[in-house]
Amino acid sequence: MDTSILFKPMKMGSIEVNHRIALAPMSRRRATSDHLPTPIMKEFYSQRAAVPGTLLFTDANLVSPAAGGLLHMSGIWSAEQTALWKEIVDDVHSKGSFIYCQLVAVGRVADEQSIKLDGITRIGPSAIPLEGNPPPHVMSVDEIKQIVQDFANAAKNAMEAGFDGVEIDGNNGLLHDQFVQDLTNQRDDEYGGTIENRSRFAYDSVKAIADAIGAERVGYRMSPWSTFWGMRMKDPVPQFTDVINKLKEIGIGHIHLIESRICGDQQVEDPETLDFAYKAWDGPILINGGYTPDTARQLAEAHPDRDIMVTFGRSFIANPDLVYRAKHGVAFTHYDRPTFYTQGAKGYIDYPFSENYLASIQH
Repeated sequence: MDTSILFKPMKMGSIEVNHRIALAPMSRRRATSDHLPTPIMKEFYSQRAAVPGTLLFTDANLVSPAAGGLLHMSGIWSAEQTALWKEIVDDVHSKGSFIYCQLVAVGRVADEQSIKLDGITRIGPSAIPLEGNPPPHVMSVDEIKQIVQDFANAAKNAMEAGFDGVEIDGNNGLLHDQFVQDLTNQRDDEYGGTIENRSRFAYDSVKAIADAIGAERVGYRMSPWSTFWGMRMKDPVPQFTDVINKLKEIGIGHIHLIESRICGDQQVEDPETLDFAYKAWDGPILINGGYTPDTARQLAEAHPDRDIMVTFGRSFIANPDLVYRAKHGVAFTHYDRPTFYTQGAKGYIDYPFSENYLASIQH
């Protein structure tokens, strides 16, 4: 059995987890066409809550219809959505595990089919399109402030559903990332033109949520080096350092960073590091980057004085008992990429638990 710091408890926000492996947020597209969580989503999270004291992050949840633009993503703006999420949260808690609700606005990457289905407008900080898309509608200051309020309202709904906390999806070319990076934000008002102004939408959103539910229950996820969906500014370090400093000022519970070797759901060769973030932030820090149990252990042990948690995405898809397997040296099942974003149970809730795990719970 592994006795690494990776399997020692860690306090984050208002919870204390039993170990430092978490389920990464992913958008698996299993919600209904009108953005309601489904029974198979409940089963997915229930399976991955199997090892008590595990932290799970949900798929990114749309905070309002206006924030949308991707098919079969769940939302948490309505009473019906909130009630369905409460069933999922209660089930996770019944297994002794924890769950955070990730919150998102899509922005310029919204797809045409979803826009038509939901009757919404593609939005963005500037009229700079994603390749292959028309330019987004440039958000007015009032529209920005409304989306900020949508995030605060969604966070309140998440608390009503019983979530342990929330995390803003500020990574991989979605709306918050679009505001932060100069490739997509060429505004000349209070929300653009300088490093500080480009950080403002992130700050305003996090502050509104913190004021609504308490800063310790809030996290923020970033991918400074990712080129996914047309991102990666020339020098992200000063910009993302400013974002981190502002998050520190608010006093949020954690930051969540994607390493440069992950781009969307693909692994790439990239030597850029997150050293700047480790220097700027001294609280709980979650890291995602195609880790194995061995490399996760090495990361945790390289920073014994830091509260570091490693989030697993693709591996957790295929291994509902991933924490048990990692701790006991049981081989991982490989994931089936073609079923990542389909709408059915296949490749979602049909991955097996290991025989070792099943035997362990009989005793």
